[in-house]
Amino acid sequence: MANTKTPKIGRFIDPLTDWGFRHLFGQEPNKEILIAFLNDLFQGEKHIADLEYAPNEHDSDDGENKRVIFDLHCRGDNGEYFIIEMQRIRQDFFKDRALFYISRLIQRLLKKGKTSNDYQLPEVYLIGILEFSMDSDEQDRYFHDIALMEKTTGKIFYNKLGFKFLELSNFAREGSDLLTDTDKWMYLLKHMNTLDKVPTFLDKRVFQLIFNISEVAKLSKEERMAYEASLKAKWDTQNAFDSVRREAVEKRDFEFVKNLLFNTDFDDVKIAELASVSLSFVQNVKAELKAK
Repeated sequence: MANTKTPKIGRFIDPLTDWGFRHLFGQEPNKEILIAFLNDLFQGEKHIADLEYAPNEHDSDDGENKRVIFDLHCRGDNGEYFIIEMQRIRQDFFKDRALFYISRLIQRLLKKGKTSNDYQLPEVYLIGILEFSMDSDEQDRYFHDIALMEKTTGKIFYNKLGFKFLELSNFAREGSDLLTDTDKWMYLLKHMNTLDKVPTFLDKRVFQLIFNISEVAKLSKEERMAYEASLKAKWDTQNAFDSVRREAVEKRDFEFVKNLLFNTDFDDVKIAELASVSLSFVQNVKAELKAK
């Protein structure tokens, strides 16, 4: 049966909705939030004092290849470029997509008309905020800092290209277990929409600003309508994904129960136990097979 619940609206907005994400990280008046987020992710590797937002859409030069639409795209005051992507649902070839996105930006940054041997490029980074695990066998890792390196020595081969992935589904730290500022950002992104007060351990000024501008009660009527629409869209997408996944599991269980019914003399209770399904599920399979 389809899930007919409506999304719950808490005290604070959900930063993992499209509207909520742009509200927090994509507003010029509050760009210090994005600056603080990037600086904490880079953990002293670089310092961004200012940034400017750049266009999010990029067409191909020939008009035939895929159009690229970034969630956020900005340029730091040191000339580096950042793509910030939020991905809720697992996609096939996600890593390929991330590489394609960053490659398209790099290609656009190499201006036409330059001398043929002038390939100097700025630094380009993609930051992915993910609500799924990229690799099912690495669910104990939640932050990935990726660069091009020489495999035998571990030495960085090219230091102007990088990927940083935050896997929120793998993140389980809370309270005193939050060891770094990156941990605190991940906690905020994952739990903010379920909180009813500001946690004392999120004590940095930037977090106070985030909670201040994220109270649903402070939104204008138009902002509230846009947020609710974005929240519903997220909910509908998740429901559709859960439905497909549930149907796949049920189909697999059906085939397993069917094989047990045809090839063993186990009773219904034993089959339900072996298939890890309910007794009624086994009886429904039997009825469906009998009706065919």
